[in-house]
Amino acid sequence: MREKAQIMSSSEIERTLVRLAHEIIEKNNGAKDLGLVGIRQRGVPLAQRLAGIIRRIEKKSAVPVGTLDITAHRDDLSTLGPKPVTQKSEIAFDINGKDIILVDDVLYTGRTARAAMDALFTHGRPRKIQLCVFIDRGHRELPIEATFVGRKVQTSEHESVQVLLREVDEADKVLLVEKTG
Repeated sequence: MREKAQIMSSSEIERTLVRLAHEIIEKNNGAKDLGLVGIRQRGVPLAQRLAGIIRRIEKKSAVPVGTLDITAHRDDLSTLGPKPVTQKSEIAFDINGKDIILVDDVLYTGRTARAAMDALFTHGRPRKIQLCVFIDRGHRELPIEATFVGRKVQTSEHESVQVLLREVDEADKVLLVEKTG
């Protein structure tokens, strides 16, 4: 992978998260009955950051945040190798009847979002599921669209978008990279 451009800086990431938090609050008439579930790996810190911003805006108790591992629900398991590594999903609140926001870093084909919905239903039946993605790079293979989008980035098939977050990567930035070889 070769870095082509930096799409977003740390301050742009923060501003985008604040805007997304406001959109989530507005679309859901506040934070009542709201729960955020981050898709491993980078959806988790994004969900945690969004929950903190929503709590500050609404001046109420914390919005519950869960972690979802979708590995067992992917439709490409056979291409991942003989034994893909799964991690534990941690949703310590009842999702039944709640408005759940699934949070991920990049929306591409839509397959991750589909797998996340399948995984989420093993934990209960939410009233509503909305998808929040930090970057939508197009090239959908399934009829899935995000309710909340940080930024749309047009990419070619040989380009990719990397969201780097300080909780995982020790830096906050979004990069456009080109696949080499």
